[in-house]
Amino acid sequence: MNTMKPLPYADETFRGFLDRLRAEKELVDIKQPVDSRHIATLVDQSDKALLFHQVIGYDMPVVSGIIRSQKRAIMSMGCETYPEIEFRLERGIANPLAPRYVENAALKQVIKTGKDVDLFSLPIPMFSIYDGGPMITAGITIARDPEYGLNSGIYRFMVKERNLTGIDIVTPNNMRLFAQRAFERGEALPISISIGNHPFENLGSGFRAPLGTDEMGIAGGIRGKAIELAQCETIDLPCIADSEIVLEGEILPTGWTQPEGRFGEFTRLMGGLHWNPVVRINAITMRKDAIYYALHMPWENTWLMAPTRYTQIRRALKTAGVQVKDINVTLGGCGMWHAVVSIKKQAGEGKNALLAALSVMDLKHVVVVDDDIDVFNAMDVEWAIATRVQGDKDVVIIPGSRAKPLDPSLPVMPPGVVPTGAKVGIDATISEGIPKERFERIAYAYTDRAKIADYYDGKADPVHQASSGDQAVAELAGKIVAVIEKTPKYYSELAEQFADYDFSTVARALGKLHEDGKLWQDPRGRMCLRDSKFAAKPPVKGH
Repeated sequence: MNTMKPLPYADETFRGFLDRLRAEKELVDIKQPVDSRHIATLVDQSDKALLFHQVIGYDMPVVSGIIRSQKRAIMSMGCETYPEIEFRLERGIANPLAPRYVENAALKQVIKTGKDVDLFSLPIPMFSIYDGGPMITAGITIARDPEYGLNSGIYRFMVKERNLTGIDIVTPNNMRLFAQRAFERGEALPISISIGNHPFENLGSGFRAPLGTDEMGIAGGIRGKAIELAQCETIDLPCIADSEIVLEGEILPTGWTQPEGRFGEFTRLMGGLHWNPVVRINAITMRKDAIYYALHMPWENTWLMAPTRYTQIRRALKTAGVQVKDINVTLGGCGMWHAVVSIKKQAGEGKNALLAALSVMDLKHVVVVDDDIDVFNAMDVEWAIATRVQGDKDVVIIPGSRAKPLDPSLPVMPPGVVPTGAKVGIDATISEGIPKERFERIAYAYTDRAKIADYYDGKADPVHQASSGDQAVAELAGKIVAVIEKTPKYYSELAEQFADYDFSTVARALGKLHEDGKLWQDPRGRMCLRDSKFAAKPPVKGH
């Protein structure tokens, strides 16, 4: 019996999410006529999601930017903080819910097949100035392999003809493997392309699951309710029943022979020309009032894709037996290539953590830090690298590792050749054998009680009457001796312990002890008596 706490918004539809964004003033309805060529730049300039009701030349509205901010990504998952998205994904992976098939779905209200199939009737916008054509960016693609079963993922389709697109599967992934196996059999690979889905399904599809894993089950676990699937009209495959639009097609067995691209990628750069297979679209089914969803690159991809990396890094480190505090898959690393990991370190685990994290997907650079470092603070991380790293022993380079073809720093490879590159790890943890006090941060005295805001409001500290004369100083010096002969104390601790005296008298009393040859310091810098067992000894006499 599953007694887990129900997840919020388990019943929410794609349109329900749009309504929630609108209610929270995170979506703006643009009701005047807009040229589709202007959509991408308008979304880029907006801090809200945009729904264009009148796209010139089309009968269908376009929505874009719905998860193009951290706030909207958090909202989409029903979370309160960004790190919670990772744990919602983890719950989906650990507790998948098999999809449920339904007979009736609104996406079957309009069915077009044969000569009625016309991709140019869909308001697929252009994005960047170097794109090779209109790109379908938000399609959840489902395919089946005879051995491995169903696979779901999000891929890009460049519209070429009325019923022909490319599919960008140049990067090694499960869909590419399915297409390659079908190509080797001399067969087309049927696919369904569901457009206009809730981010729950997008997150589940974006997770790079092992072969044989149904990502729709993971999506159901994320949602907290089984995903509803409908049977396609012209191919023996399911599609997502809540979709706005579904394209039914097949990857033709032409091989990776057709030019595709360029396109603005998650890297924030223009991708190059790729060689890919082509897809023939045999049917379009849709709602009668369908909304076209144009996923806007790169941020609308990044905010939900980064948590899939968090989950896989955490799993790898758990397998390695390393206790993790925090993980940051940084946006500067495009949500793909850079990770900073803080660990509760035991001896040798800095390197173990590096090796485990670098094994994950296409990560290029990993920095491992101690648990006193804030992985979300770039200055803190850089400070750890500056103060805790010796390059000859703390930088690990692993050449010949699988790389992502979209990495612009790699050499240009012939079509079909998967590139390899270097992975780099930086162990920015405190090395074994180094005294911890070397890394004690500056902490100002009285931070807990002296607050500047109070002084702005007129607070005044109590004025102690200065102790007068040498006798008072000598009395206090005697009291200090009685304390530090038992336990060394920091200067600030003595100032606090004898706060009934004004600070000038405390300083003079300590000065007298030093002048009398009694005051010394222990190896940690605390005040002690010169002839005590606590006293620090110089390494070489006279130096």
